[in-house]
Amino acid sequence: MTDDGDEGRETFDHDPIGHAEVRAGMTVGELADQYGEAGIGASDLHEAVDVYAEMIGDDDVTNFFGLAGAMVPTGMRRIVAELIRDGHIDALVTTGANLTHDAIEAIGGKHHHGQVHAEGKTEREHDEQLRDEGVDRIYNVYLPQEHFALFEDHLRSEVFPPLEAECAGDGDADGTGAVSIQRFTAELGRANAAVNDAEGVSEGPGIAAAAAEHDVPIYCPAVQDSVLGLQAWMYSQTSAFTLDALADMTTITDQAFDADRAGAMVVGGGVPKNYTLQTMLVAPEAYDLAVQLTMDPPQTGGLSGATLDEARSWGKLEKAARNASVYADATITLPLVVAAARERVE
Repeated sequence: MTDDGDEGRETFDHDPIGHAEVRAGMTVGELADQYGEAGIGASDLHEAVDVYAEMIGDDDVTNFFGLAGAMVPTGMRRIVAELIRDGHIDALVTTGANLTHDAIEAIGGKHHHGQVHAEGKTEREHDEQLRDEGVDRIYNVYLPQEHFALFEDHLRSEVFPPLEAECAGDGDADGTGAVSIQRFTAELGRANAAVNDAEGVSEGPGIAAAAAEHDVPIYCPAVQDSVLGLQAWMYSQTSAFTLDALADMTTITDQAFDADRAGAMVVGGGVPKNYTLQTMLVAPEAYDLAVQLTMDPPQTGGLSGATLDEARSWGKLEKAARNASVYADATITLPLVVAAARERVE
C-alpha cells in the first residue's frame, strides 16, 4: 500500500461525492448537473440526462420511445407530443390505453384531479361511490365515463369507416382484407387532429395527431388490451374491418435495420418495453444508447423490472452501449430528464 492509500485498489476511483447546491432561479439543466454531485438516485438521473441528451442531440441516432403505464391521463401527453413534433422520436411504442386517453383529450374530454379515497370513507367505499356516479379512477385522476361514449362515436364516425373501406377494397383501396395496427394508429391521429381543429378544442390534438402529421409510426402491439381494442373488436363483428397484428413487425424491423445508431427511451415496463427492445434481436446491430424510467425492481425476474444490463446479455444493447436506469415515479422523472436533456441540446 502506498502513502496515499489509493494505489492498487482496482475498483476504487477517487471521485468524491459532492454536495448538491440548489438556488432560486436555477434551470432544470443546472439542477440535473447538481444531481451529478450526489449519489444514489440523483446520480442515476444525472446519467440518464447525459445519455438522453446524446440520443436526441445526434442526428445519426434513430430514437425509439416506449411509453407504458397511465402516462397520458396523468399529464405527460404534451411532453411526448412535443418530442415527436421536434423530431426527437422516430418510432413510438405505446399502449392502447394511452392512445384512448390521448384521443379523449383531443376531441374535448378532460381528466381531472381526484382523490385516492374521500374523507371519512375507505378506499373501497369511495370507489363504490365513484361507480354509482359514473366516474373512473386512475389512482388520483378521475375520468367521467361519458367521455368513453364520445370516444366510441369518434371511432365509429371518423376512424373506422376509411379503414373498413381499405379492408373491403372499396374505391381506390386495394382490399388487403386487413390493416396494420400502425395504419390504425395513423388514422386515429389524423381523425383526432381533424376533430380537434373543427371543434376548436382548447387542448392540443396530442400524441397520435403529432405522429400522423410528422409520419412517425405508432406501434401498439397489445391494442386489444384497452378500450380502443375493445371498440375495434366490436366494430369488426359487423364490418369488413380487421387488424393484422404481424404487419407492424416489418416496419419497425426496417427502422432498426436502417439505423446508423439506435437509442431507446423506455418509460415503464410491460409490452411497450419488450417490443421496443426485442426489435434489435433481428437487426444486425443493437441499441447504442438506452434510458429506462421505472419503479419495477429487478429482483422479481419480471420483464418490467429487468435491467438494461440484462438486456445486453440478450443482444438488445451493444456491449459498449451507454445506458442508465432511474427507479422512481416516471411522472416525476420523465419531465426532469426531458427538460434537462433538451436544455443541453437546444
